[in-house]
Amino acid sequence: MSQPFALTLPHLRRIVTSHNDQGNSIIQSDSEIPSEGMELVRGGRSAAIWVTTDSIPTHDNNRSEDGGKRNIEDISNFGLVHPTGTNLRSTELAPGAITGMHRTCSLDYNILVSGELVLINEDGTEKHLKNPGDTVIQKGTMHAWRNPSKYWTRWITVLIAADPVVVAEKPLVPEFIH
Repeated sequence: MSQPFALTLPHLRRIVTSHNDQGNSIIQSDSEIPSEGMELVRGGRSAAIWVTTDSIPTHDNNRSEDGGKRNIEDISNFGLVHPTGTNLRSTELAPGAITGMHRTCSLDYNILVSGELVLINEDGTEKHLKNPGDTVIQKGTMHAWRNPSKYWTRWITVLIAADPVVVAEKPLVPEFIH
């Protein structure tokens, strides 16, 4: 089937973080993920960004309560990571603002929606996200975020509880440096 619409969006960019043998955060990969035409959707394109094979059983499909109004009472991950579920968050950062360096025991999918954002690893490595759809997969690594522009930025994050990374038999626990 021919594609009737020319794709004007840039390829998705996926940055995956991990750890080296010393337990420091590293960039595992930084790649473009090209989309492919969808056979059943005229003008539709799709790309697999990250597929998780583990399951998290949820009962939310049978509940009518507003999950956005739930509190995460476990503060071991700064109230951001539900210990048995997921957390979908939107984050906005003012022009020039920077977060503290931090780590949670979670697997996070961060997707840029608007503006620009810089990922800062603990070794000072920076990755500049410029296009809506640019994605960072955060695997329990120390990092910070910075808005390099003169406009607000917004990104969406899905946080999934994870076992702590273990380096030299020592777990890397949640940490926040102001």
